[in-house]
Amino acid sequence: MPTTVSSREFNHDTSGAKKAALSGPVFITDRGKPAHVLLSIDEYKRLTSTQPSIIDILAMPGGEDVEFEAPRVVIQTKPVDVS
Repeated sequence: MPTTVSSREFNHDTSGAKKAALSGPVFITDRGKPAHVLLSIDEYKRLTSTQPSIIDILAMPGGEDVEFEAPRVVIQTKPVDVS
């Protein structure tokens, strides 16, 4: 559940905001508009971790057994006016 605090509230109770961030994001507002988000380090790591790409998976031992068919892509070009 997200928590919202003003910049002033955050400055007066930083430890409360840090505790709240353990349960979910804490939105910090400036003049009533969201300006920053405080997250726990675990949540930040979860959000910024990357999943392996299809190239990484196919390069793994045994990757040659992965069935993959790329979707057909049609590239259309626009006519260029050279006048």
